[in-house]
Amino acid sequence: MNIDTSGEIPIFIQIAEQLEDSIFTGVFQEEEKIPSTNEISALFNINPHTVLKGMNMLVDQGIIYKKRGLGMYVREGAVQKIRTKRQGEFLAKYVEPLVKEANKLSISKEDLFELIERGYDNGGN
Repeated sequence: MNIDTSGEIPIFIQIAEQLEDSIFTGVFQEEEKIPSTNEISALFNINPHTVLKGMNMLVDQGIIYKKRGLGMYVREGAVQKIRTKRQGEFLAKYVEPLVKEANKLSISKEDLFELIERGYDNGGN
């Protein structure tokens, strides 16, 4: 994890995003314990309440849960939940604007699919 204390993104959001990404990429497996608020706060020299606020975002999203007296754990099904969330964000951030611009340029659906395939063939470059 890497926290930018001087950036525009609030630290608690950075904590939540990086924990989520660690879960999604398999650093933390479902039903596995994640580092405690104290461990994370000591590692980055930040307030434990800030870390807890980020973790609580993931609790509210059903990605992690607290085992009383034991700490925070990755919820079963968390990876699929994150994938679904990110696919929705991908649709809103990339696909919908792409289709809107394609319509402005009078690019048909078939031609757009062809352009996307060409992009895949070029390795996204």
